[in-house]
Amino acid sequence: MDIVDGLKAFVATAHTGSFTGAADQMGISNRLTSKYVAELEARLGVRLFQRTTRKVGLTPAGEDLLARAPTLLDDLDDLLAGVAEESLGFSGVIRVSAPLTFGEIYVAGMLGRFGAAHPDLTLDLRLDDSHVDLASDGIDVAFRIGTTDALAVKAQKLGTFQVLAAASPTYVSEQGAPTSPNDLKNHACIVDTNRRPAQRWKFYKDGWDHSLSISGRYLVNSANAACALAEAGHGVVYGPKFALNDALLSGRLVPLFSDYACDILPISAVYLEGRVLPRKVRALIDFAQDDIKASGLL
Repeated sequence: MDIVDGLKAFVATAHTGSFTGAADQMGISNRLTSKYVAELEARLGVRLFQRTTRKVGLTPAGEDLLARAPTLLDDLDDLLAGVAEESLGFSGVIRVSAPLTFGEIYVAGMLGRFGAAHPDLTLDLRLDDSHVDLASDGIDVAFRIGTTDALAVKAQKLGTFQVLAAASPTYVSEQGAPTSPNDLKNHACIVDTNRRPAQRWKFYKDGWDHSLSISGRYLVNSANAACALAEAGHGVVYGPKFALNDALLSGRLVPLFSDYACDILPISAVYLEGRVLPRKVRALIDFAQDDIKASGLL
């Protein structure tokens, strides 16, 4: 058995809680994953897992090894990749997670631009509005909107985006334009439930907070869907500029409350704490930071 394969199988099993999950993450068979771990235990002369019919749990020896093995593997991968990349360029797979709307509007295109310069890279983009578990899902880097309070991850701020309130010209013509946030109590509002808190819309003017709780007939977990409903004249939308931008530029939506400021939220690249970041992932994060500034999207 290759000791590196054994350590990789051990770490994947510990992170996913099962040999099946580890096999899926590594792209090998369940039987081979179990074999690698058993051979590693035999070589070390200790049991690393307590096995049950449903899952595996770490023994004290396993906990000690897990505290050190990921960093060791990352260092080795970084060493080998660095040597290869000096002559061959980046290769292998980068697994990326992003929110659905931001991923469709921006991240997919950004990955295309990055990938064009690195033809030997495979870029695996997974769009999900929930905060996926980077370890168990094998994610190298996640692009996240807003703040993150996860303890096991590091976040690098890439930029900020503005939130805006808008409505269609038809809606404004028929219902009138609200002139202050308090007027929204008498207007139809479209709630994007992906925002937290979804029904608390924030407005600021002259140092004063004019935020308010709103309600609406339409509640959707997509900024794109909220924008589409607003374009169709169903009410006022409060969403990220990157989702509303095309509709605003084309005139399908008009901005409201121009004398008020709304939320400004960060966009960050998030990756696991305590690991050496592979050069190709670091290159992607640095590229995204420069690309976001150049895009004019935010």
